[in-house]
Amino acid sequence: MHTFRKLDDVPSDFGPTLVSVGNFDGVHRAHANVLREIVARARSAGDKAVAVTFEPHPGRILRPDSGLKLLTPTAEKLRLLESTGVDAVLLLPFGRDLSLMTPRQFAERILKKKVHAREVHEGFNFRFGHKAAGDVNMLSDFGREMGFEVKVYPEMSLRGEPVSSSHIRKLISEGRVSRARHLLARPFCILSTPGRGRGYGSKYTVPTINLARYEELVPKDGVYISCTRVGTETFESVTNVGNRPTFGADSFAVESHLLNFHPIELTPETEVEISFLDRLRDEIKFPSVEALREQIARDLRTARRYFRLLRVRT
Repeated sequence: MHTFRKLDDVPSDFGPTLVSVGNFDGVHRAHANVLREIVARARSAGDKAVAVTFEPHPGRILRPDSGLKLLTPTAEKLRLLESTGVDAVLLLPFGRDLSLMTPRQFAERILKKKVHAREVHEGFNFRFGHKAAGDVNMLSDFGREMGFEVKVYPEMSLRGEPVSSSHIRKLISEGRVSRARHLLARPFCILSTPGRGRGYGSKYTVPTINLARYEELVPKDGVYISCTRVGTETFESVTNVGNRPTFGADSFAVESHLLNFHPIELTPETEVEISFLDRLRDEIKFPSVEALREQIARDLRTARRYFRLLRVRT
């Protein structure tokens, strides 16, 4: 997959293309549905399939006080976009110039002249251009004028819930990671490196690994059944998100208890990826370390039963 990080990176002869423009935060089921369609249609016509997206997320520029936390940081989003089979991603720097571009300018300069779009595929609520003044009807009008077709996709829902980045962010913020997993078509994950903490073999708990500071979205404080990848090895795990109040800790941490732990080599650069499968309970301040140990034992039994059933089903 080619990744073009500014308009000038796109070769002048690149195209014709089938294009989808969006933030693609999470690259969820609805995103994947559109992208796989343009990939299939592009392959059959001998064209190229292109995703056009933005860095940073426009919401962080246009609404700087919103505190927007992303499902997928840019590196992970690019990896997920590549998995859909698109030939290229145009990762446009979102700043003043792009934010002031009118809908017509966006359609003409980027879709028509830069990527030579033959088809543009968008969701029903797609907005573009300065102050989000353009919608799919305006895009269709531009397409008729500029020589590209526009295909509009209706809202996708699953068991009555909309498949959208904003709704998935809400579910995760509420701790509903199992439901989010269905809408994403994969577990919600966070990727970082080891952080400082009690580390392995704490006298208080089972073997643990702490995640380094993570700036994007994490689930609501609580305890979760998870899988934790440390470097190239993956462990079944129970992950605590929160402040560990029983220990009098005053700082936020994401800490995984590794069920099938064995000693492994760990460096500050080792990748640690936590996949959240289901929520066990809220984070609780226990009256004693012994009470915490007893609860951890119950959590581990529940998690082991979960993984046993999961293996039977697969």
